Amino acid sequence: MDNNVDKKKRTQRDYNLGFKLAVVSQVEKGELTYKQAQKKYGIQGRSTVLVWLRKHGILDWSKPALLMKSKSKETPAQKIKRLERELEDQKLKNQILNTMIDISDSQYGTSIRKKYLSQPIQRIRQEQSISLSRCCRLFEISRQGFYQSIKREEARRAERSKIKPLIVQIRMQMPRIGTRKLYYLLKDEFNGRGIKIGRDALFDYLRSESMLIKPKKNYTKTTNSKHWLRKHPNLIKDAKAMHPEQYFVSDITYIKSRERTHYLSLVTDAFSRKIMGYHLSDDMSAENVVKALTMAIKNRITSGPMIHHSDRGLQYCSTVYQSKLEEQGIKASMTDGYDCYQNAIAERINGILKHEFLMYKCNTRKELEKLIKQSINVYNNLRPHLSLNMKTPNFIHNKKPEKLPSLV
Repeated sequence: MDNNVDKKKRTQRDYNLGFKLAVVSQVEKGELTYKQAQKKYGIQGRSTVLVWLRKHGILDWSKPALLMKSKSKETPAQKIKRLERELEDQKLKNQILNTMIDISDSQYGTSIRKKYLSQPIQRIRQEQSISLSRCCRLFEISRQGFYQSIKREEARRAERSKIKPLIVQIRMQMPRIGTRKLYYLLKDEFNGRGIKIGRDALFDYLRSESMLIKPKKNYTKTTNSKHWLRKHPNLIKDAKAMHPEQYFVSDITYIKSRERTHYLSLVTDAFSRKIMGYHLSDDMSAENVVKALTMAIKNRITSGPMIHHSDRGLQYCSTVYQSKLEEQGIKASMTDGYDCYQNAIAERINGILKHEFLMYKCNTRKELEKLIKQSINVYNNLRPHLSLNMKTPNFIHNKKPEKLPSLV
């Protein structure tokens, strides 16, 4: 990566749509102001985020000042009562925190009082003009120890300041990429820049910067397996993919825009985890679902025998879908009843796309189609996969068979 990545001049095209939607969501939830968002992510331009808010947001951003909440007025008596309550609460809080620090220092050897007091002491001294001698006496530390801790913090801060631009650069394309994958992608960059940080320390740093990704869980059933059409046996129940394009796995998931609910059909290679075909539609008709299969077949790089595995949904059992498989000489395989674990890879890919790339609502279907195209390209070519020994799906898919690793 370029050493001056945070100074590089960017245009609107340099920011992925998923990144824009993530920033818009944070601002509209009140987690950041649009100016704070620009500063936090190093976004260039005085009103770039405001432009995104007006285009992709759900609030009226024509007059940003009107969205600021005004504080309610208090009478003097109410203010006195509130301050008295806050004082009592603060005394109790200080007592509890001091007890926690004492327990942590004595039982776990954390040395919090000695190692981490310099920053709050400096802030209090600046705000209230309290002498350093008094602060050191209150917390039982020496002046020399105080100044040494300041030097250590300054050195650590200078080192950590190099990390954030690198993380922001990656999250412009993968807004919800996890810390383990971030560390894998940036480990060589850290070493090249002389940044000493391990995976656990990176977790701590992201937590301190409020940049950890919170997991999202949801579940909606989109499969109707109670129908009269022919269902096929599970041919890959105890099998393991040994090379690309041995098994294709398919599934359908729903995605909402502000216009309506849409349905995304995916066909994925079971060995490389590469998304081979996809199609976004406004319904789950077999004619629309088969378009994802058509794209996957077109993107094949081999011509050997293949099995297509799916759930027992009406679309996959339909004549139009089964005819397409027969036409290409592909065997059909299906789960035993509605058991999502028998189609785990397809379910997992759905989850990655929805929870890492497509978690923010688009205004229109056209905008959603653009986001899906960008997201699948990033997923296939840039996102490392734990099950692929931190390689990308496209790398594994295009690697020569004799050099393919043995994957668990």
